[in-house]
Amino acid sequence: MLRSADLDAALGATCVIKPETLQHTGSFKFRGAYNRLSQLPPDARQRGVVAFSSGNHAQGVACAAQRLGTPATIVMPRDAPAMKIANTRAFGAEVQLYDRYFEQREAIADRLVNERGATLIKPYDDPAVIAGQGTCGLELAEQSAEAGLALDTVLVCAGGGGLAAGCALALHDARPTTKIYAVEPEGFDDHARSLAAGARVRNPEESGSICDALLAPVPGELTFAVNQDHLAGGLAVADSEVVAAVAYAYRVLKLVVEPGGAVTLAAALAGRLDLRGRRVGLILSGGNVDPAAYARYIAATA
Repeated sequence: MLRSADLDAALGATCVIKPETLQHTGSFKFRGAYNRLSQLPPDARQRGVVAFSSGNHAQGVACAAQRLGTPATIVMPRDAPAMKIANTRAFGAEVQLYDRYFEQREAIADRLVNERGATLIKPYDDPAVIAGQGTCGLELAEQSAEAGLALDTVLVCAGGGGLAAGCALALHDARPTTKIYAVEPEGFDDHARSLAAGARVRNPEESGSICDALLAPVPGELTFAVNQDHLAGGLAVADSEVVAAVAYAYRVLKLVVEPGGAVTLAAALAGRLDLRGRRVGLILSGGNVDPAAYARYIAATA
């Protein structure tokens, strides 16, 4: 957990930062992947695992599989950031690329599972994955309490909703009055719209935001059931606000944060929620950003 006097002054709040950019594989996804894989029986581990992901879940599963000696095959979109594809392969996983506009990743993964007798490791709609992601919220609750800060508000990014669900469960267990908000890119705010509608609502598009880690088409069935009961609401940020947050993290916090991981900081800096006088937790969920794109983001705000 990190603190920044500059950020406190900018927001008029007392802020704590959970930098999952520094986690194994550069994102929170390792938590859920390792928790799920570590619970597989020996025969299932031997047959291997399959996952689908645009990058961070891919790396988390690949790294966990490497540590546990389990074969891993990851289905990734061809337009995923090159660094995320390369990192996934570097952990020893087999990567199968697909066209997100003409092919269905779930169908490809199901075929591989059936052909190989492997276990599908879902990116979010799995109790063990949600529990693993929730350790981020558990640590945030424990660390903030040790610092004498009872958090009023926590902002967490949302793609499929696994991190939000796990953290909401952990944080509400520690402090039921904490208000937890899911943050998403504009146009892909399916959680915010689903919470308002009381039912899962799909995004109108499959891609179109720089926040590649947060483009799940619809909230997970299991994650939404949890989030509907535990989230205070949803916030949406523009890509331009995300770029400003990525640059702020670089210049002020000295952290490398990918766009999807910076949406919480973007929401705070853009005033999407009045945080003045509050004790606020911000989860920066990942730092796996393409170097060329990262350079453009920094240069754009120079």
